[in-house]
Amino acid sequence: MPESEFQRLREASRSHPYPSAGERRAHLKTLEQCVLGNQDAICHAINQDFGGRSRDEILFSEVFVAVSAVQHARAHLKEWMAARPRLLDWPLWPARAVVLPQPLGVIGIVSPWNYPLYLTIAPLAGALAAGNRVLIKPSEHTPATSALLARIIRENFDADHVTVVTGDAAVGTAVTKLPFDHLLFTGSTAVGREVMRAASENLTPVTLELGGKSPAIVTASANVERAAADIVYGKFINAGQTCIAPDYVLVESVHLEAFVAAAAAAIDRYWPDHDFTSIINDRHRARLDGYLAEARVRGTKVVERGRALILVDPSDDLAVMREEIFGPILPVKPFSGLDQAIAYVNARERPLALYLFARDRTSINRVTQETVSGGLCINDALVHIAAEELPFGGVGASGMGHYHGLDGFNTFSKLKPVFRRSGLGIARLLRPPYGRLHSFFRRMMVR
Repeated sequence: MPESEFQRLREASRSHPYPSAGERRAHLKTLEQCVLGNQDAICHAINQDFGGRSRDEILFSEVFVAVSAVQHARAHLKEWMAARPRLLDWPLWPARAVVLPQPLGVIGIVSPWNYPLYLTIAPLAGALAAGNRVLIKPSEHTPATSALLARIIRENFDADHVTVVTGDAAVGTAVTKLPFDHLLFTGSTAVGREVMRAASENLTPVTLELGGKSPAIVTASANVERAAADIVYGKFINAGQTCIAPDYVLVESVHLEAFVAAAAAAIDRYWPDHDFTSIINDRHRARLDGYLAEARVRGTKVVERGRALILVDPSDDLAVMREEIFGPILPVKPFSGLDQAIAYVNARERPLALYLFARDRTSINRVTQETVSGGLCINDALVHIAAEELPFGGVGASGMGHYHGLDGFNTFSKLKPVFRRSGLGIARLLRPPYGRLHSFFRRMMVR
């Protein structure tokens, strides 16, 4: 049961609360070897869980980015762990102030099915770099990958350091109710609300990586063919089952036909045999079929490229425009003027990602300043998630908190303020009984 696993981790954390830099580097090196030494098994398990997923896609979008996250943490660990000096105002002199990153203790990671390796290993790297113990609950929708992760972790880490618990949604619910020092959940907004509610009972701080409808805006100044190719790649890799995939496209009206044609051509170029990753299960296939059926009944133009579908100017009241798609359907809507596009985005829930395609500085500045999203990627799609120096996280309904790189290290650390007095200290002269000296210093400080 997760309760006993958690208790073992907590006791170990309390007995050794501050692992050295050498210990942490060794843990990260072990994690890197876990991934690199099991690439064939990882590809086989993920392919089995999806019922068809390209080995090359798995190696790039799961293995490569996971290993990069681990290597980045190991390379920067010393500087991240260092005490961070802070300046003090003169009334506090003589003294020294620093912020000391300290391990929180036990971290919970509840990872999803769509990128079952990467979205487990990347936060694990941050948690281990910060010196924590970790309990992982992978998705029940990818049982082969979850079982493989459990075996790999069990064979390479002590059970009181990192452990994996598998099981159905009930096990996941039990995990979210544990009194972690921090809990990271990646999944849907609906489940994220339940996770936050459960965590609140223990006042457990949470990082929620959710989703939402991430828009792409193609302005009049954009290179339409390049924008279409970038958006198509970002949308249809993993059959659209990506939390930061472009969910819909707003295209300047004059470019609508050219964009749709270029997008169709890009699909044919990237996937000439239309050998897409499979949809994860029957429930999600039925959901996507429902979106498509409603759009067809309402007369929406559908451009088909195998299992990749482009919907041209669908009505806003369709389910496909109201709910996160998470599949290989790309709605494309025209707009007239940047004001309209910005207003359209801002009228909806704040997305996890926003993609802007523009070559003029005015459009770039306006979208950057006038929209709010978890991340903004300009003139490309999806690739910003691999930038370990950038924080990754949502805002509003798309999530809260950040991880990746230093931001992940900080998330999984207590940034402890430490004040150290040296010498008499001016502040001691301000203690009662109050007199002329107190009045003098007070006048100097408050002007």
